[in-house]
Amino acid sequence: MLDAGDAVAIADLFQLGDAALLSGPVARGEVGQVWRLTTALGAWAVKEPFERPSQDEVDDDAFFQDAALAQGVPMPRVVRTTAGNVMADLGAATVRVYEWVDLLQRDPRLDPTTVGRVVASIHGVRYIGRNPVDPWYTDPVGADAWDDLIGRLGAAGAGFAEALSEQRDELVALEELLEWPTNLQTCHRDLFADNLLRTPSGSLCVIDWENSGLADPSQEMGLVLFEFSCGDMGRARALYDSYIDASGPGRVTSPGTFSMIIAQLAHIGEISCRRWLDPALSAEQQHNAGRVEEFLTQPITRRMIDEFVAALSG
Repeated sequence: MLDAGDAVAIADLFQLGDAALLSGPVARGEVGQVWRLTTALGAWAVKEPFERPSQDEVDDDAFFQDAALAQGVPMPRVVRTTAGNVMADLGAATVRVYEWVDLLQRDPRLDPTTVGRVVASIHGVRYIGRNPVDPWYTDPVGADAWDDLIGRLGAAGAGFAEALSEQRDELVALEELLEWPTNLQTCHRDLFADNLLRTPSGSLCVIDWENSGLADPSQEMGLVLFEFSCGDMGRARALYDSYIDASGPGRVTSPGTFSMIIAQLAHIGEISCRRWLDPALSAEQQHNAGRVEEFLTQPITRRMIDEFVAALSG
């Protein structure tokens, strides 16, 4: 893990200037954390993944980010080492560096027309990289796995076990709607409100591109509609019309358009349940319980999907 004493080493590796100070972590996610590095030349975001990704993965998502930035997508710039590498190892930690952007708190009620234009700009890059389709965005958890989890959670006294049991049939039915992605191109694949944020000036900025890989832009649009419509079909219509007007290639055609968000939410719920049950992660049990409860209280449903399709298809 990084500590403040790594500031100079990072600044030297990435040629970021003198008088280096490292503070943080200033943000933490499920797969890594972010530190703030300041030097005589400015400020940078230093991302520290908890598990080292492969070189091919980081090179591919970095090339996609370069292409997106070149086409005007609002986002931080990838910073490379003096040797031209995206990633650097510092003994006990691996880091990546981005230019620093001041961001406001997540807000799924961002102006939908602006969100539509930004997502269209991402999908307009038409980059086809090497990071493949990932089961996280395509595959079901499955009835047997849900039943096993419900039984184990109930036996362990999880406060949310009953709520999960009540939603079991809906979860299984949703997974029957999953369709394999077609029209593949590299997509962001994590366009939740945590990663599409407003800056103090009022513009939007897209962050956290490390999960980028092949997907169907139509299915990513389904995720964006769920997240930023807030259940309001008027907001959904405004976002979708703006996206199409900005030449976004994705289209809402059937319930299968929402495959990415169905699979992703299910896997978030599943892994949070498994982490809650893991004795080795007992210190994080409250955090994982919160993740499960968020999954259960803000679900996507077949009825919601039918409303999206009725309002937007055709």
